[in-house]
Amino acid sequence: MTTKPSTGRQGPSLFASLGQLFKARETVLVLLIAAIALFLSVYTESFARTGNLRALLLGLSSIAIIATGMTVALVSGGFDLSVGSVFALGGVVGALVARGGADPLVALLAGVLTGTLVGLINGLIITKVGINPLITTLGMMGVARGATFVITQGSPVGGLPESFRAIGQGSTLGIPNPVLIALVVIVVMDFLMRRAALMRNIYYVGGNETAARLSGISVDRLKIGVYMLSGTFAAFSGVISVSRFAVASPSEGLGFELMAISAAVIGGASLAGGQGTVFGALLGVLLVSLANNGMVLLRVPVYWQQLVSGLILLLAVGFDTITQRLRTRQKGVIKQSTKNKI
Repeated sequence: MTTKPSTGRQGPSLFASLGQLFKARETVLVLLIAAIALFLSVYTESFARTGNLRALLLGLSSIAIIATGMTVALVSGGFDLSVGSVFALGGVVGALVARGGADPLVALLAGVLTGTLVGLINGLIITKVGINPLITTLGMMGVARGATFVITQGSPVGGLPESFRAIGQGSTLGIPNPVLIALVVIVVMDFLMRRAALMRNIYYVGGNETAARLSGISVDRLKIGVYMLSGTFAAFSGVISVSRFAVASPSEGLGFELMAISAAVIGGASLAGGQGTVFGALLGVLLVSLANNGMVLLRVPVYWQQLVSGLILLLAVGFDTITQRLRTRQKGVIKQSTKNKI
């Protein structure tokens, strides 16, 4: 009696290959970041200087915190275009409370809770009203930005007390506070996304929302929590930034949503949901920030910088699209293999 070769083995090997692809992406990003850093160290005089590296890390710390929340939103199968406006709104609220004489931590909390509230509204509209996340957060982007200008009357908020400024201008063990705060956020969130059962449910929802509902996961509640988290991180980053620069501008955070999306997608997050890591988003932030810093040091015209930034996003999205097609094709092969085996 002859036995046909088992086609059932093809499924796991294909999934393993796909998993290796995403692990390889992070490895490639690390190597690419190292190569760019080496290139800039050799061909520019100021890249490796302490002042430039400090400015680079301080600059990317704001985006890194926002990209963390964006990654969670993308993993859930959602989208949050309001983060740049929430960044500005949270910073303005925190600045006004601090200037009013409140304790720095109270001012920080006020700004952060503003972002949490915006995220709650986003989540409720998306889950209860049923409006697409893209449209909802695009509308909220305008609402939050408009509210920021209304509150400030279009003028920057200055005159912040030294105790509040110390949050963003101080250092701990020689590390600037904004950088240290960003590292803590990233490490904690990366651990939770990998290990915590509740956070793992976000992957299930993003991968297959219908199956997640049938398995007993409270999808709507989870989605609301995701947008609250995204808004919280955006506002938190805004307050830290305001305390660092000692002024809150209503126009701050313009374009931050696209930078955060670029970083998350470059790092492995999928626009289709169910995929992505916080560590990958950090690598994406590093790559984008290095590219921008390098173009400035190499005196590349501003319009070329914008073109390159757009190309980076298009390449990242293109790679994600190709990967999703491969995944769909592989699932089809696995199903066919299972039928043949039966």
